[in-house]
Amino acid sequence: MRLELDREQGVVDTLYGRLDELREATWGRLRDVRRQGPSGSPQNRSERDAFATLYEDRIAQLRSVEDRLVFGRLDLADGTARYVGRIGLTDPDQTPLLTDWRAPAAQSFYRATAAHPDDVARRRHLTTRLRRVLGIEDDVLDLDATQRLGLSTLAGEGALLASLGAGRTARMHDIVATIQREQDEIIRAPLAGTLVVQGGPGTGKTAVALHRTAYLLYAHRRQLERTGVLLVGPSRAFLHYIDQVLPSLGETGVVSTTVAELLPGVTVTAADGPEVAEIKGRAVWSRILQRAVRARERVPAADVPLVVEGQSLVLRRADVRDALGRARRSHRPHNEARAGFARDVLGRLANRYAEAIGDPEADRAELLDDLRRSRDVRVAINLAWLPITPARLVEDLFTKSHRLAEAAPELTKEDRRLLARPAGAGWTESDVPLLDEAAELLGEDDALDRAAARERAEQDAADLEYARQVLESSGAGGGLVDAETLAGRFADGGPLLTTAERAAGDRTWAYGHVVVDEAQELTPMAWRALVRRCPTRSFTVVGDVAQTAALGGARSWSAALRPHFRDAWSVSELTVNYRTPAAVADAALRFARSAGLPVSRLSSARDVEDALRFVPAGGHAAAVAGAETAAQVADVVRPDGTGRVAVVAAAGRRVEVADAVGHALRDALGEERAAALLAGGADARVVVLTPLEVKGLEFDAVVVVEPAEIVAAGRSGASDLYVALTRPTRRLVAVHQGPLPDGLVGPEDERPAAPPVPGARRAPSRPTPSSGRRNSFDTRRDDSAP
Repeated sequence: MRLELDREQGVVDTLYGRLDELREATWGRLRDVRRQGPSGSPQNRSERDAFATLYEDRIAQLRSVEDRLVFGRLDLADGTARYVGRIGLTDPDQTPLLTDWRAPAAQSFYRATAAHPDDVARRRHLTTRLRRVLGIEDDVLDLDATQRLGLSTLAGEGALLASLGAGRTARMHDIVATIQREQDEIIRAPLAGTLVVQGGPGTGKTAVALHRTAYLLYAHRRQLERTGVLLVGPSRAFLHYIDQVLPSLGETGVVSTTVAELLPGVTVTAADGPEVAEIKGRAVWSRILQRAVRARERVPAADVPLVVEGQSLVLRRADVRDALGRARRSHRPHNEARAGFARDVLGRLANRYAEAIGDPEADRAELLDDLRRSRDVRVAINLAWLPITPARLVEDLFTKSHRLAEAAPELTKEDRRLLARPAGAGWTESDVPLLDEAAELLGEDDALDRAAARERAEQDAADLEYARQVLESSGAGGGLVDAETLAGRFADGGPLLTTAERAAGDRTWAYGHVVVDEAQELTPMAWRALVRRCPTRSFTVVGDVAQTAALGGARSWSAALRPHFRDAWSVSELTVNYRTPAAVADAALRFARSAGLPVSRLSSARDVEDALRFVPAGGHAAAVAGAETAAQVADVVRPDGTGRVAVVAAAGRRVEVADAVGHALRDALGEERAAALLAGGADARVVVLTPLEVKGLEFDAVVVVEPAEIVAAGRSGASDLYVALTRPTRRLVAVHQGPLPDGLVGPEDERPAAPPVPGARRAPSRPTPSSGRRNSFDTRRDDSAP
């Protein structure tokens, strides 16, 4: 064993040495580019910026793969060996040293079995920390070839099962070393079309989606480098949780966002209640907004008298009707079609103006100029076809009852009452898809473009004046450089934006692929906004319809996707729960089925001793929850920085529970230790969350306070509790005063729980033996494993 470890350590040292060489070489190239400064032609400057960006991206990639650079080795039947890692590495002569996990040559590492060895004699898993090899484990896939080649075989508890005892942290980790066959097939699925990854809690949906993103960027680099990939998560906290996964896989150019942040220039500062959010998410809003736009295109009730330069003219209703019809037939957005409408109306008025002054041969340009300067004409044209912003259009619907009644006959009176709000109220997340739809219908306002052009001209003039002052004060004139050239350098000196940066700031950007996590929460209007951003309909859709919390979310994938993708979508299902112990998973499934939730078939990869406890609380649920939390902290939170505990309570009880948890921790552990555990916001070792906030996350231990209260909190209460029950990797404690929800307690659970003992150490978890070959299950959670 020691000899094999030393041999592998030598290989690992060589690979890290090559990584260091590449880092230093890339740094050297970047320093050379930066030394050249901003001189030269605009083309030369652009080329230098491009090279600098390229080198900076490469350095970021080489830095991000520092931990666990290499994790596997394939010994092939022909006697050759192939190491597998996070990125591909070659020596200076271009001889392969390390194979990128996404390359076809690495596929056997994830798919080879004893029944189908794929020319692999032995698969070796390397366990490393930073640059040190800690352990080795071998899978023998072809015994004859292994013996013929004289290969040793080192046993262990399994690369997957070994991760069971690892404590949780505030960041998701990749699963690149332990991807399983069913996951690998999803990860390497074709780019074209829409793939739905459906799976119950703990099946690794998020991890698979992130690794699929990294694989697609590798396999379709040329296409996706130009168009980019959009990753949409349920919350900023969730994106914070997963933000290290793609960089650790060698990818940094993905736009990560939420629906709330989807529209550049719009900041969400308010929140809607569930009922209002459901109303705003309905597909009918595409028609409502069309009518609201159409209401800004109207024929006057009567002919409009005008006075232009002392001449009386009449804008006839028939002329406005004809011009409106012609502009609408152009099928251009409202603000863009307005220019054609205005030209048509002005042309008709110019004919009457010429008749009024008795000069049919009058200069038409002068006539049109007089008409454009006339306030009466401008007002008449604006009343017939008003330019408007998306924000104004949507706000008018919610602040002016007659506007909403006119545009939304499908909504009930109660719906319209719920939507009403005062002017100036902040935007909510459910407003964003409506604003995006409005922006699509309205298009760009040419008046805004002209204002932007004027602003640019003013800035150019200011830069030029500043350049003249610089030259005069420095004495650098005399023909060596003029003010215009110096001002141009100011303008050209901005950073060169990456594809991801440009895409994030452009509402009309067309992405090459879109990944949506917790997709069951999206409303029909949110789907419209996302589909608009990927005309090719190349999507990876990740979720579980049994966990839907939003009232307007999906209850079936067919109902959610068919209106947008027709039949161009397919479902791949993950069926193994790698996160939740069997006792906890069984209880959660019993409850979900009793509540009528559409749960997926699911089997747990492992069992854990003392994984499920029900604690009667008497009249002090919050205090008992605090004591239970302190007990779980003593058991699962470790000095090495791993181990996390979550307390989940209904929103109305959260403050009370948070206070009780704080008191219990201070009493059990002292003021300083308690403060350290609770500090850090979302990254804290102990957190108190609502069921909505805990979605997509995982913890070593979870204390659920009053499960029945969570169910009763709203129409999505059953889904909310199902989510809360399936967050732990080691232990679930349910604290309750009254009866527990139907199905949650099975016959084997109907025994009184032992009282919590702060500081007590429970027996370590033991995995349940799995059928088939070793490592047939990956036992990591959504953050550090499938």
